[in-house]
Amino acid sequence: MSLHALVRERLSGRPPAHDYLHVCRVERLARQIALAEGARVEVVVAAALLHELVNLPKGHPESHRSGDLCAEEVLRVLAGDPLADAVALCVRDHAFSKGARPRTLEVAVLQDADRLDALGAIGVARCFATTTEMMRPFYAEDDPFCDRRAPDDKQWGLDHFYRKLLTLEMNTATGRALAEDRRAFLRTFLAQLARELQ
Repeated sequence: MSLHALVRERLSGRPPAHDYLHVCRVERLARQIALAEGARVEVVVAAALLHELVNLPKGHPESHRSGDLCAEEVLRVLAGDPLADAVALCVRDHAFSKGARPRTLEVAVLQDADRLDALGAIGVARCFATTTEMMRPFYAEDDPFCDRRAPDDKQWGLDHFYRKLLTLEMNTATGRALAEDRRAFLRTFLAQLARELQ
């Protein structure tokens, strides 16, 4: 069974923020960045395809361990493959919630690709898909844009823009270039939403 087929089957029924289509977008971005930056494409592509095999829900108390658990599953799936350790390292350390600095170029590429899919129009869609899944309000009624309080994205969806999305840093020059347009869209979205909530 190909990795694509395996992932499609394993992620069937997943919520849309972390489903097979997310994996396909991250794979495409990871391949693009890897080619531009000189990373090992075969490692990056496999890691992109497998990085969601285990993903605990955002509200789960152990959600920060998703990358570690997923890396263990990657080693099982790729048992005997000479790339298994390099792929598992990418998966283990790529997540924002892990807070790990990339130790290899391949980890940096996967981290950038996954972060890029959290930005732009697709990032807005993913943010509010997760907000709905967690049954949170879209925004805080008395301070939607975190003007007078610290953002709390466990309580309100829009706070995720201020807690994470607008703070995401890219590791590679290619990632930074691709992020510019997507970050600009987030700011445009927030400006439009502010006008609508006046």
